[in-house]
Parts: sequence; C-alpha cells; structure tokens
Amino acid sequence: MRLWAFVPQGGTGGHTPTRRRPRTARTTALAHRATFVLLATLLTLVPAFQAPTAQARDKTQATAKTWPDKPDGFAATAGGTTGGAGGKVVTVRTQQDLTTYASAPDPYIIRIAGSIDVSPFGSDIIVASNKTLIGVGTTGEIVHGELHLNPGTHNVIIRNLTIRDSYVEGDWDGKTQDFDAIQMDTVHHVWIDHNTLTHMGDGLLDIRKDSDYITVSWNVFKNHNKAFGLGWTDNVTTNITVHHNWFTGIKQRSPSIDNAAHAHLYNNYLSAQYRDEDPVWTYGNWSRGRTKMVIENSYYDNIRNPYQADETAELVQRGSIARDTTGRHDTRGEAFDPRDFYPYRLDPAAAVPALVKKFSGPQNSLGADTVLRVAADGSGDFRTVQAAVNAVPSGNDGRITIAIAPGTYREQVRVPADKPHLTFLGTGRDRGDTVIVYDTPAEYGGSTGSATVLIAASDVTARHLTFVNDFDEAAHDLKGEQALAMKTTGDRIVFTDTAFKGNQDTLMTDSPKLTTVSRVYLRDAYIEGDVDFIYGRATTVIERSTIKALSRGSDSNNGYITAASTWKGNPYGFLITRSRIVSDAPDQTFHLGRPWHPGGEPDAIAQVLIRDTRLPAAIKSSPWTDMGGFPWQEARFSEYRNTGPGATPSADRPRMTDADAADHEVADYLAGSDGWAPQTHR
Repeated sequence: MRLWAFVPQGGTGGHTPTRRRPRTARTTALAHRATFVLLATLLTLVPAFQAPTAQARDKTQATAKTWPDKPDGFAATAGGTTGGAGGKVVTVRTQQDLTTYASAPDPYIIRIAGSIDVSPFGSDIIVASNKTLIGVGTTGEIVHGELHLNPGTHNVIIRNLTIRDSYVEGDWDGKTQDFDAIQMDTVHHVWIDHNTLTHMGDGLLDIRKDSDYITVSWNVFKNHNKAFGLGWTDNVTTNITVHHNWFTGIKQRSPSIDNAAHAHLYNNYLSAQYRDEDPVWTYGNWSRGRTKMVIENSYYDNIRNPYQADETAELVQRGSIARDTTGRHDTRGEAFDPRDFYPYRLDPAAAVPALVKKFSGPQNSLGADTVLRVAADGSGDFRTVQAAVNAVPSGNDGRITIAIAPGTYREQVRVPADKPHLTFLGTGRDRGDTVIVYDTPAEYGGSTGSATVLIAASDVTARHLTFVNDFDEAAHDLKGEQALAMKTTGDRIVFTDTAFKGNQDTLMTDSPKLTTVSRVYLRDAYIEGDVDFIYGRATTVIERSTIKALSRGSDSNNGYITAASTWKGNPYGFLITRSRIVSDAPDQTFHLGRPWHPGGEPDAIAQVLIRDTRLPAAIKSSPWTDMGGFPWQEARFSEYRNTGPGATPSADRPRMTDADAADHEVADYLAGSDGWAPQTHR
C-alpha cells in the first residue's frame, strides 16, 4: 500500500489525494415485512381504537391507519391491477388538467387536489387504461361530473375521491339523464376504493356489459335512490368483490348484480335505508339472472329485503347480522367458494358498523403520500432509483415516497432542484440491507460528477439507507481522487438512520451559492472517510451519530474529519453533537478539521462546533490545521464538553463558553426564518 504525503491546497479540486486498502464487500439481507392484522373486534369495544398500520418500513411512519396500494379480491387476480404504477405522478386542480392526464395513452398517477367543478353539468371525464386517480387526503372532489371508462379500458384505480351532485331536480329515478358517478362498459381490472359517491343523476356506480375482475372496497354510497348496479348483459362474465362498503340513505342496488359469474360480498354495512311505499324496489343486495353470489359477515340494520335472489340465481349467506329487517332473506344453491380464487380475511359482522363508519370513504392518509416502489428484481414499479425519480413530476407539490427494496443498486442518482418533497426509504430490516453505490472519482466530472447521489431539491428525506462511493484509490493513480457518496445543495434535507461510506470527500452538504443558506440534519447516521470527508457550506447538524476516521496507514497525519466553507454572514456551519468519533488510525494522527476556501474565496469562513461528543485517541492535541494558505485561527472552530482520550485540553483547542454554547444548540442551527425543526420529529 502506497502512502502519500499531504500538501495542503485550496479548493476541492486541490484536496489531498489519499490511499488506503479497499474495504470488504457489503452484504445485503432479505427484506422484512410485517403482516397487517386489523383488530376489528376491538373497534366495537373501544371506539377510539386506531387500527394498526399494515406495512413495515415501506410506508412512512404514521399514527393513522395505512392502506395497501394494490387491491385484494378479484381485481388482484389474473395479472392484478396496478393502475398508473410506473408512470409519472401529476397533481391536478382543474378540469382541463384532469381530462388531459386521465385520457392520455401513457400511465399516470393523478393526484386530485381540491374540488373540480365539471362543466357542462354532468359531463364525462374519460379515464383511459393504466391510470390511478387518487384524491389528496380528503380534499379531492369531482362535482357535477362522471368518471367514464370506455370499452377496452383496463388497469384503472379510482381512490379517495368524493364524486357528487349531478342530481337532476325532480328526477328521483334518474330517467332523464344518465349522470352516474362512475360508469364503465366492457372493461377489466378496476379497483374502486375509499370513495364517497352521492347525489348523482342516475346510479352512483354502474359496472356494465361484461366488465371483469373488479374490486369495490371501503366506499360510502349515500343519500341516493340507485346506488350500485352491475350487469346490462346476457353473458355470465363478471368476477367482482365488494367489501367493507357503507350503503346509507339508499333505496335500492346496494348492490344489484345481474349475470355475474362470481360475486363475493363481505363485511358491508347497510343502514338508514330510504323508505317509501314501494315494497319491491326497496332492497339491499339482489342476486339476479344467473349470478352466483356469496355474502359473508355483513351487517343489515333495519333494511327491507336485505338480500334476495332470482329463481335462476344462486345466493349463499353466512355469518351476517340482520337487525330489525323485514321482507326477503333468500338463499338458494351453493354458489362458489371465494377462497378458490384468492385469500381474504373476514372481520366479525358485529365489528362491521364501527369499522366501516371509521375507515370507509376518503382518508387523510391516502393520496397525500404517493408511494413509488423500487426493486431490482422487477417486483416494484421501477428497477432503479433514478427511474423512480424521473417519474416524479417537475414542480411536485405533494410528498412522494420512493420505497426501495433491499438490494445493491449500482447507479448514480440525481434529484434535480424542481423535484422537492421526496422521501427515500429503504425497506429492509437494517440500513445496510439497501445500498446505493457507485465508483466515480472527481477525475471524471469533478466533485459533483463523482457523487453517487446528488440531491439538489429541497424538502428531501432519506431513511434506512446506505450510500457508498467505492472508488478504489489503491488501484488507480489519478489527480482527482475525491469520490463523494452524497452531495446535497437543497434546503431542509433530513437523513435518519443512514450510512455514508467512502474515503476522501464522502459527504458534501452544500448550497447553490455562497450566500445562500441550506440546512441539513443528520440523526442516527454513520459517516466514514479519511480526508475532508464531511465538508461544504451548508448549515449541517450531525446528532447522535457515529463518525469513523479511517486510517490511511500514516504514523503522523491520516486525515481531516471536516472541511467547512461557511459563508461569513452565516453564524451556523457544522454542529456535531451528542455523537461518537471512532478511528482505526494511530494516536495523534487525525485532525478535527481545516478551513476550506473554495477557489480562494475569502468570504468562506468555516464555522465548526463539536460538542458533547466522545473523541478517540487518534485525534491530535492540536486538532485544527491550515488549508490552502488560510490559517485555521481565522476560522470559527471550537469545542464544548467533549470527552474521551482525544479531548485532552491544549493551547490550540478553542473552547466555547457556556454563554455562547447556549446559542449554539441544534434548534439554533436549523430554525432559519421558517422555524424548521426536524429534530422534534421521531
């Protein structure tokens, strides 16, 4: 192994070359996923009970219930239903934008933010194949309009929307205008989930003419005459699952299913039925024509004709509760066994009213956080992290989580400035299970070009990941051997439970220009390197983390932990606090840092405070040193309450006073003018 002497020079281009032996390969582990268990019976006993979240690590940590992004039931069979997965994510607020993206030939995930008033009254919004339409939280509404799926359309998800108010005054039976909320003809693989459909001109949901592989789940159908009909064909084709829906204030079709090959209805709740003097066309579920229907664990509350079947149809009912019901309670034939087609879990019928009232219809936890899944084996929406980033629309204004399956992703990732509000989330059991790695040195493209990951956008979070630049210095003889694992220039960047591995210039936290202040917060991080491996001009807090100063084999000078280039007008540069610095270097051979003046810039006056941190014996007793002709004494270097064998006092170790330390806490560094406080979130 060759050893190189240090010759301090200015600028990153002049950072001193380093040599050390290559690291061993990093292993990955299998992904761990938790099983979703919905404790429905507890909801009937404890009204405030929050159902537990379904996924482990591949969703953001939320206190509210989380929901899968793929359907169950028949929509999950015969190839499944993925909607716009793999396509770009767009946010729409106008009828024109909704119409454009919904009818486009390409796949899209279309986030509907706010209320869209459709004109002319009752007009169709055509939805083409490979689309996901999802309301942002509970804000997404389509008013006075219909979502319409033409023959041949397939692979469509409609979620988390309110579609309302195309009712034609005086036309209770909906005979004058065919203004449905959602209508589809001869389509397949459609998932209708967590919507509220109400007060339309004809039906709320019409599934027509040989449509197939449909799941309708967790919706509210309310205050209407005809809620939900299926059929309009002599063919016995459709396979449909209808579960956890709430039909309230409805007269008929809750649902009515005609000539379906298999109709599986379970855990639905029918209540507050609209009653008039019509004894026949006031009903709940109707198995019509040659339909085979199975009803399980539903709840009928004061319903006339809760479930009935034509003489040509079959209907099996088991486990439901019929409270104060009258009229027909038909069963005939054997129908079918739904478990021959897919697995499912029944909630107790007694729990259904509380469950459905709480969780049907639009949810705040849906739509606000779009999830794009990356898996190298093709099981996700994308095979590479960069492909997922490319799918994020420019100007994105909603949180998008890029959930990355365990594995090693050998690629460079670039997050441009116009793609903010991203979360990169490793879904393995350990942060080392999901690794983004590349091996480019600065010789090819400069420091920025060498970065394995470059984040130019603001409001970006990364969790449970490892970032590596594994350029092998010992195997190359180059002038520019800096090799960044990560570079950031955006503001409000958060890294939690992340690792950064490299040698020279491992982690650069920067800003777009000298006088622009960007902020970066790292917690529970691991950072390793040798020369200037934490550097840049961003205000950066590293809290409760481990920093490893790697030995390059020297018995006198093995490197520098920091190289800050803080703008002189910014009082806050680097803060390393409540952390641990470790090293495999010999005693008294490592510096805490040196002042970097990029290109000789005199107004880049480094500010670094290391406080409440344990230092190893490898740290020099005079831990700060000059760089590029700029003396360290002119920088703003200090320590406060450090411990360990490397914290021995000396005349060349500026110590911060108690009074000054009170103004150099984590909150002081990060607050800025907008009160940013990521350290308060766990």
